[in-house]
Amino acid sequence: MISFLLDVDDLADTRFAVSPLQELMGSLWTLRTPGRHPVRLPWAGTVLSRLRPQDTRLLLALVGPRLALPDFLTPPPAVFTPTFEDQLALVRRTPRETVRRDLVAAHAPAPVPEVLRPAVDGGPAAADRFLGALCDLLAHYWDLVFRPHWQRMRLALEADITYRARHLVSGGARLLFDELHPNLRWENGALHIRQMIGRHQIAAQGRGLPLVPSLFAYKPVPPLSPDEPPMLAYPSRGGATVWEHCGDPDPSALDALIGVPKARLLHLLGDGEALPTAELARRTGVTPGAVSQHLRVLHETGLVTRTRAGRYVLYRRTELGERLAR
Repeated sequence: MISFLLDVDDLADTRFAVSPLQELMGSLWTLRTPGRHPVRLPWAGTVLSRLRPQDTRLLLALVGPRLALPDFLTPPPAVFTPTFEDQLALVRRTPRETVRRDLVAAHAPAPVPEVLRPAVDGGPAAADRFLGALCDLLAHYWDLVFRPHWQRMRLALEADITYRARHLVSGGARLLFDELHPNLRWENGALHIRQMIGRHQIAAQGRGLPLVPSLFAYKPVPPLSPDEPPMLAYPSRGGATVWEHCGDPDPSALDALIGVPKARLLHLLGDGEALPTAELARRTGVTPGAVSQHLRVLHETGLVTRTRAGRYVLYRRTELGERLAR
């Protein structure tokens, strides 16, 4: 059993966050033991067919015999929704000794696989080459498997956070932890996590506790090492719906729903771009007055937001607008 010791300040600093890197590493559980995750079998088969054998071998070697993951590859999110690139940059700066410690711990008491030996037994140059190659592979895996679907995955994770936050508001921390998973128990200032590999206590000591929902986690997942700061990944609700095949969208469906002018404006405001009325009018070839009328309707229906920057009013799609445009 692993326990997090949380004082009043730590409990007050307990927060939710979304971790792209946690999802990437959690997906390796599915690839390593696909029978444990039958709903994701088609997904796993597609992923394995697109990876080179040597890449698959290295990725699967990161998962220990008891499905432990190296701590340096699941760092606590520094903000609510960090980018994958920011998290990977942190991994690239991991000290060699930490990489070695975490790879050994993930596989203990068994020896690490041969493909990981350069990081464990090699000299500084070999260890640095290994970490660089591993990070390049993780970036390739992210682009291949996650980037096209991350927005949908992130929305599912944020929906879970909204659900959990209601428990925190209505029943406090005890109800929150009780509802996260049956393996969790809050008692006498400590959060106990049962059925774990290790047996140790981690004092938060003012560091709080990030709670990270995961579509791939099958039970609560704390760090392996007692030297790591507290963090808890837990199984997210609604994971099965993310893998449902929704079919290819009909490009004309949005035009039929809200009209061609408004649909075109929504598409122009894609990828987080914020644009003023005059620029939207120039790109659409429509008068600024007509564009303003369409933007007013989109704003009143919650599909775009507007903010003033100097003498300009900038429009961008909301999350609802993103989903509708897709």
